[in-house]
Amino acid sequence: MSNDRETLRVALFATCLIDALFPDAGRATVQLLERLGQRVEFPLEQTCCGQMHANSGYFEVELVGRYVDVFSRYDAVVVPSASCAASIHHQHPMIARAAGDEALAVRAESVGSKTYELSQFLIDVLGTDDVGAYFPHRVTYHPTCHSVRLLGVGDRPLRLLRNVRGIDLVELPRWDECCGFGGTFAIKNPDTSAAMLADKMDAVIDTGAEVLCAGDRSCLMHIGGGLERIRAGVRTLHLVEILASTEDEYRPDRAPARSQPGAAPARSQRGAAPAATEEPPG
Repeated sequence: MSNDRETLRVALFATCLIDALFPDAGRATVQLLERLGQRVEFPLEQTCCGQMHANSGYFEVELVGRYVDVFSRYDAVVVPSASCAASIHHQHPMIARAAGDEALAVRAESVGSKTYELSQFLIDVLGTDDVGAYFPHRVTYHPTCHSVRLLGVGDRPLRLLRNVRGIDLVELPRWDECCGFGGTFAIKNPDTSAAMLADKMDAVIDTGAEVLCAGDRSCLMHIGGGLERIRAGVRTLHLVEILASTEDEYRPDRAPARSQPGAAPARSQRGAAPAATEEPPG
């Protein structure tokens, strides 16, 4: 792996969930990008991108203006969340125009054009699908809805995972099905959400994976909460936490716990109440 690449002024947009509940994914993003020769900054003025509000019909133009003001000075903005990146790309200009502020809409489009979901930045900007990672575990990958249907990240995360040393990467059955989270969808439609979650958990368990990874911590919180509730023995990790792992820094004491030999895999239960969220990683 070569580090002979241009050094950019890169900002990390951490997202609310990673900043508040899953900071390991934010730290891993900085660790990985710095290992690849980039200078990463975390502007303290950043706030929510407004996706949660917009998805519920509340267009918060002030949040769009804050994002544009904070991040316009950087060469690139990296977002370890496809759903937030998609909101910045597609909802920010729409919200500005709905407020009658065409100048802000144009600025939002400009900043959005240099805002990248993590795998997009690694492959499209840095030009690499091999980041020198090492992760000797059986892993399956869940493509989140916004990454597939709105942002169009395609196979970029899988290309990165296939180059991880030691990994046993297995395809997730029915990978294109939603996990049932959808932000406020899970709250407004709990029975439907729980049924979709049960299908997703069955698919994950069928792979025999030790680890489920994805590019959105929100979906992993939802699925991981369900898996924890039925004691499935599957750990959830953000994609970047795997990519940031190297052989020199690998710590077996932080490896996923393996299921006991001969133990029957847990199964989800139809009609169960929505799963509780995972405990934040320590």
